[in-house]
Amino acid sequence: MPRYADILLPLAQPTYSFSVPEGMKLGVGDAVAVQFGPRNIYTGIVWRLHDQKPDFKRIKSVGRRLYSEPLLDQGQMRLWEWVAEYYMCTVGEVMRMALPSLIKPQGSTEEDFRADEFRPRTEAYLRLNDEWQDRDTLRAECERIARRAPRRKESLEQIADFPSERLNSFGEIPRRLVDCDSAMLSALRKAGYISVTERERTIEIAHENMFSLPQLTSKQTQALAQIEQSWAQNRNVHLLHGITGSGKTEVYMHLIAKALSEEKDVLLLLPEIALTSQLISRLERVFGSRVTAYHSKLTNLRRTEIYFRMMRSRGGELIVGARSAIFLPLRHLGLVIVDEEHDSSYKQTDTAPRYNGRDCATILASIYGGKTLLSSATPALESYANALWGKYGYSYLDERYGEARPPRIILSETMRSVKRGERKAHFNQPLLKAISEALEQGEQVMLFQNRRGFSPYVGCKECGWTLRCPNCNVTLTLHRDKNRMECHYCGHTTEIPRVCPQCQRADIHTMGFGTERVEEAISELFPEARVARLDRDTSTSMSAYNRIIKDFESGQTDILVGTQMITKGFDFGRVSVVGILNADNMISSPDFRSSERAFQLMTQVAGRAGRREKEGVVVLQTSEADNPVIGWVMRADYDAMARSELQERHQFAYPPYSHIIQFTMRHEDARLLLGGATLFAERLRKSFGRRVIGPVAPPIDRIRGIYALCIMLKIESGRSMSKARELIRKVMGEMEGEKMYKSVTISIDVDPQ
Repeated sequence: MPRYADILLPLAQPTYSFSVPEGMKLGVGDAVAVQFGPRNIYTGIVWRLHDQKPDFKRIKSVGRRLYSEPLLDQGQMRLWEWVAEYYMCTVGEVMRMALPSLIKPQGSTEEDFRADEFRPRTEAYLRLNDEWQDRDTLRAECERIARRAPRRKESLEQIADFPSERLNSFGEIPRRLVDCDSAMLSALRKAGYISVTERERTIEIAHENMFSLPQLTSKQTQALAQIEQSWAQNRNVHLLHGITGSGKTEVYMHLIAKALSEEKDVLLLLPEIALTSQLISRLERVFGSRVTAYHSKLTNLRRTEIYFRMMRSRGGELIVGARSAIFLPLRHLGLVIVDEEHDSSYKQTDTAPRYNGRDCATILASIYGGKTLLSSATPALESYANALWGKYGYSYLDERYGEARPPRIILSETMRSVKRGERKAHFNQPLLKAISEALEQGEQVMLFQNRRGFSPYVGCKECGWTLRCPNCNVTLTLHRDKNRMECHYCGHTTEIPRVCPQCQRADIHTMGFGTERVEEAISELFPEARVARLDRDTSTSMSAYNRIIKDFESGQTDILVGTQMITKGFDFGRVSVVGILNADNMISSPDFRSSERAFQLMTQVAGRAGRREKEGVVVLQTSEADNPVIGWVMRADYDAMARSELQERHQFAYPPYSHIIQFTMRHEDARLLLGGATLFAERLRKSFGRRVIGPVAPPIDRIRGIYALCIMLKIESGRSMSKARELIRKVMGEMEGEKMYKSVTISIDVDPQ
């Protein structure tokens, strides 16, 4: 009977049916080469096998199976389908993003395809042949050849005495670990002493069950017990709310050790690749070779090798990675930990699927019957609300680990400092005093300014003209080290104007300040201090980033200036002073999450101070001292912030009391875009009424010459999201039939951040 396969391709398309050649062994989840279109050959995944002939005349055949084992198991397929359904994209788009690029080659000819096909690295492994496995027999042979072939005797003894714990799973020795030249190994093989086999290179995992775990405090022990009790009661997601420096990582380690000892895999998610290096070294000291890092800065080859290794793993491994790690084949998954779970970096924003790694992690764990721990010093209000409503378990760590004390926060009002003449450059007198005292005592300082570059914009004081990007509706940022004006959205650069093109006066001034300007100013004020900057301009590669962090950690840098990259989870023992230079620009963001985000950012960066016995100092500079957010930060009062924000969001039906679906429509013709967006909003209102808001222009409404308009849809909690998605797809289908607006693109973002 003829067989057919529904094949998933890495395209924004549904599955397509192909015939299966007679005699081909094929299973669901297998990767295959198929021709799609007149020329292109793609990697596809078998999604379904059946005997129902498709309703079209010419049915193409599956080319060949690519790998000896299925790329996906049923759990991964369920995750992909959930992501596609929830975030309103195709499963093909999930495939395109989820698999390392070397796994899914494509080409215009069979030769092109084969050239790009992944071939795992191999290396030689060797072992003694069976007749020489007996120690007495081998010893006698070594004595026999000792005089006429002493080097051969030494090589045989080296192989025989190789430590058993360093053998691979086949009982073989990696060639690279044997101190013999190729000629000697060839002679041993020809003489029948050893066999040499080429195998895919793997990292062999030593499955020790004894880990040197840190001692927990009574508070940590209590939190650990609450987590385990919550999971025992089938509340499979638990929120660990612990202040900065409370030792949440130590709690993780005990949970990880238990899962690994049961031969379960553990996935530890971090919001930024940048955080992995410092944490990896800590985890490796406890869990050794079981620790594997996985993130986008690894080479394609390395990511692909990790994927295949995890596919064949027997369990008991710890993966530490960014959000993309949820798509690894973790077939023995027992525990997922989401560190800094509030962080917006878990949200994919650029292309579909626009998924949230935190939310997908809870689904992934449930698919495999595992547990999820969400952890943060400043939990997302959605997670906190789920804990209040009993959906998640909850525990709170309210004291710092060891002898460390919470930092003392000093409020410094910028306008008052200006009036008193106590402000130099961008620093008020209390901050300058704290920096000076810290440097005198050999301590370190971190300065936080949430804007990179030298100056956010330049303009004319006479007529008010500002230099803007010709492609995007933003001002250009001055980068003094490049002596150029730069757009942070499209990359457009230009020289700094000497005169105003509008009034022809040479009265061009820089306005505002970014991290580059802060670095220059603090270096002038403290010329003896060693100053470094950590932002997207200085950390252009993983090695550059690691060098900056390593220098600061080892004490070779005294003052570190940075954007929010410095706020995330670092533990620097000698930092005694943290300066928040401009709290105002965080509070004034036009977003319903601005207060929550500002509180989180300032609390997180404040937590970098005083991580050891000495009390740290945080100087918070602001012109809005009476803003409630400033008060919450000063008192470290998360509960007050949460109560206030949840009350306001309930009043206006914002998350967590609703789900938001945002539609962004784009076109190079602003008038055509407005017409299409207006029509789309009208059609949505026929189904959703007043839940539809817009169209409105986003804060930056033109990027790279393309205009944008946004439409927001609120779906109250408790309403059917599946029904809402069905109605949306219907309206999207109607819009595709409108010839006038066919060129208008619509992107969908579910639960935007």
